[in-house]
Amino acid sequence: MTRRTDAHPDLERPDAQAPFFSTWRVGTPERQRQTVDAIARTWERRPWPAEGLLGYHVYTGHDGSTLLHHSQWASEHAYEAFVKTHRQERVDEIDTVVPGIERLGLGRYRRYRSGTRAQAPVPGCVVIVDVEFEGPDPDRQRAWADAVFDALASEPAPAPGGISAHFHLSTDGTRVLNYAEWENAQAHIDALAAPGDGVGSATAAWERVRNWPGLKSSTVQRYDHALGLVPR
Repeated sequence: MTRRTDAHPDLERPDAQAPFFSTWRVGTPERQRQTVDAIARTWERRPWPAEGLLGYHVYTGHDGSTLLHHSQWASEHAYEAFVKTHRQERVDEIDTVVPGIERLGLGRYRRYRSGTRAQAPVPGCVVIVDVEFEGPDPDRQRAWADAVFDALASEPAPAPGGISAHFHLSTDGTRVLNYAEWENAQAHIDALAAPGDGVGSATAAWERVRNWPGLKSSTVQRYDHALGLVPR
């Protein structure tokens, strides 16, 4: 069966070999709440759909318009089997309750590196940093993520409130997604407002990260964990 949980996902669980992220645009805070409720009802009234699905989590964007979806799969094969047998009926039921949802695409990733603060508290905010490069290059993905960790390690004024950073590389070689956990949204806002461009200080290491060859775009979005679904 399907069980609801308030617990955030464990981004470092070793059996989650195929983490996926996707975004839905629903338009308003009211429709965000309606969609989360519709997802919960649709899933809770059905058996857990696949042994290979380890957890499914939904987050409400602070922009008042979007929902982030994060599903942890044991393999891409398990996801493809779910799509063939269970996905459409769930999508149809949700769309009946909240028509007009705009689904902005599914990103397939592999977790590459994580850093977590000792004795980390429960996150109060999730920040997604989505970086796109000009064309596929797995070596560039890894090198850029490594450069971020180097910049963090040499940071002269670490931002208070940061809990963790989990870097994921898209399977098509073009993107890096950082799932970052913060104590609260204000801590992240304050970090962005500090001297420098972004969370990091104005150091040579951070300048190297921000001006990496082939870096096409970078977006930052804050979310609240709104729904967790796991097997009983």
